[in-house]
Amino acid sequence: MAMPQNSTGENGFCFAQTLDFSRPSPPPCEAGRTFDIPHRREASSTPLSNGTASSGAPSPSDSCAKPLCSTTPGEEETQSTEGIKYVSAEGEELACGWGGFTPGCLQLFNTSKGVLFFLCVASFLQGMTVNGFINTVITSIERRFDLRSYQSGLIASSYDIAACVCLTFVSYFGGNGHKPRWLGWGVLVMGLGSLLFALPHFTTGRYEARSAAEVGVCGGNQSLPCTQAATGLSSYRFVFMLGQFLHGMGATPLYTLGVTYLDENVKTNYSPVYIAVFYTAAILGPAAGYLVGGMFLNIYTEIGREIDIAPENTLWVGAWWIGFLGAGAASLLISIPILGYPQRLPGSQRYIVMRVSEAHQLKDGSHKKASDPDFGKTVKDLPGSVLLLLKNPTFIFLCLAGATEATLIAGMSTFGPKFLESQFSLSASEAATFFGYLVVPAGGGGTFLGGFLVNKFKLRCSGIIKLCLLCTVSSLLAIFIFFIHCPNVPMAGVTQMYEGSALPGGHLNLTAACNAECGCRQETYSPVCGSDDIMYYSPCHAGCKRVSENLRNGKKVYYECSCIENTLLPGPGEADAGKCTSSCAKRPLLLFFMFVMILFTFLSSIPALTATLRCVPDRQRSFALGIQWIVVRTLGGIPGPIAFGSMIDKSCLLWQDQCGDQGSCYIYQNSAMSRYTLIAGLVYKVLGTTFFIIACLLYKPPDPESDAGSSDASEDGNSDLQEHKPSLTAEEDI
Repeated sequence: MAMPQNSTGENGFCFAQTLDFSRPSPPPCEAGRTFDIPHRREASSTPLSNGTASSGAPSPSDSCAKPLCSTTPGEEETQSTEGIKYVSAEGEELACGWGGFTPGCLQLFNTSKGVLFFLCVASFLQGMTVNGFINTVITSIERRFDLRSYQSGLIASSYDIAACVCLTFVSYFGGNGHKPRWLGWGVLVMGLGSLLFALPHFTTGRYEARSAAEVGVCGGNQSLPCTQAATGLSSYRFVFMLGQFLHGMGATPLYTLGVTYLDENVKTNYSPVYIAVFYTAAILGPAAGYLVGGMFLNIYTEIGREIDIAPENTLWVGAWWIGFLGAGAASLLISIPILGYPQRLPGSQRYIVMRVSEAHQLKDGSHKKASDPDFGKTVKDLPGSVLLLLKNPTFIFLCLAGATEATLIAGMSTFGPKFLESQFSLSASEAATFFGYLVVPAGGGGTFLGGFLVNKFKLRCSGIIKLCLLCTVSSLLAIFIFFIHCPNVPMAGVTQMYEGSALPGGHLNLTAACNAECGCRQETYSPVCGSDDIMYYSPCHAGCKRVSENLRNGKKVYYECSCIENTLLPGPGEADAGKCTSSCAKRPLLLFFMFVMILFTFLSSIPALTATLRCVPDRQRSFALGIQWIVVRTLGGIPGPIAFGSMIDKSCLLWQDQCGDQGSCYIYQNSAMSRYTLIAGLVYKVLGTTFFIIACLLYKPPDPESDAGSSDASEDGNSDLQEHKPSLTAEEDI
């Protein structure tokens, strides 16, 4: 079988014969050396076009399995073969460590698997913090700091704003620089952002949740003076935005330079699997954030202080800040080993030799400019690099498709727990846990499965785009589930009149004859569930006159409620503290199709990323990912949470009243929330499908003649190379 040709022009040669690595592994000190391939202008004395590489060359991949041996700085050693030289880069240090501290034990981690492990931990922490904790605690932060949904959406979007600001600079200069150092410093900045995000908890006063017992039942003192009730904490949103800005700055290298660093240091056909594992960790992070964050929300925010309200109470604020402290400290620690990795891993040069270009071919042939080794190293090449990418229609439409998907993912991940909380009448912690159970198998499984399918079927670029199209159409069909919704739990004075008749839309009437003498105030929201299965704004609004505690579950029970009819005995009924539970029969169906939608949405993520890497020249991969992330965030990640937040605000039935000022939303209209979600989902999914179709139609692969003899090796996983070098095991290749 024939080896793949190098059609990028980066090394200026091609193989017509098979590379034979059948010589036994060299001694450890030789295995630590790296190799390079001379350019065409150097190959005149050692013609490559017709010669066969002899077995006298050491296997460069052995360096991935053994500790490196130190060499004299600047030393250049070569191993001559019949037409191929392995050259250790002059003055390049490939040992793992910090400065001159490179102990031998660290070299065990100086492999692609070691890099993958630490990058997975970093992406897990990033996902857990930015897409897990923040989305889980968004309701608690709104309640604690008196924020509206569009303001919390702006906090979520600050992450993407920072990424857009930094992406061009990081991807262009970091792509040609020392990638692990950029990655390590980025993770460190991300950790600082997490610590800053938790800071408002320690700089504000105690949270005073005024329970119904403190305020009193019917006839009692119903509210504190407005000067005490108004907190004025909404300005802390700028601290949260700054923390998110640092998160965005720190994570920018992770999903651009991190992906290309993995791609450069493994075989081409193993690259989708490595990237899939990396992104699976990034998906499992939010899932863990939802689950762990939900647990923290069951702890009262003022730890150690006794409070007589339960987590189900809408005035409850959980310990939202704990997760950010832990994630921040962990990020600071994990940045240390990442900073110690070399610019490229030992033995990685062989994968550059084996790589087959699938870059989109421009009609004017300007894509060949990117093959120049000196291209892209200075600022003056920046406009040319951008122009090359803009002239690549496949890349452009893949970016636009990614933006449409990112809009839905950003919007739903931010407000998905709130959607479940409203539809199923759950507490904030229960909704976060539910959403975590959806994201773990659907998001994580879909991400890994996407990379596995690309590797399993050895898909080329056009086949990968078709797979993305199939996944997008499948998720488009699943989104029609939002035609159905769970009805709102009936609430007196909000969704219906006290006597049971329909309430005109948009009009509140919390006062009735049964509570007219109670002197209830709207500032005090403490919902109770009556024995008639109707929810009331507070015990006062239900006309309750006595309160006691249920010894079995610790919840408060209110008696002699004049607005509640006793279904068993004549006289006033009773009520339990907290919202009524929803008995929605459509819950299993809604959750199942949400699972399917999340699964197919994430199933296309790794194939789309792989197609982006393959449709551009090798030297532009980091920069292309940077430009793609700018497009995705500008058109998707930034407007997504803001648009979804504004949309959800429109479906609000009951706003918090802070002495005449509007606060956060208490009750949403489920039918309107589902309707808006359906409209947004259809628009963006149809656009995504259209963009993938156009990308597939406009893709122009390299001419078959340019990679003759390479398709067998690429599609068979380079089996010919494994046949001729038995000293390299499959484990070493991976």
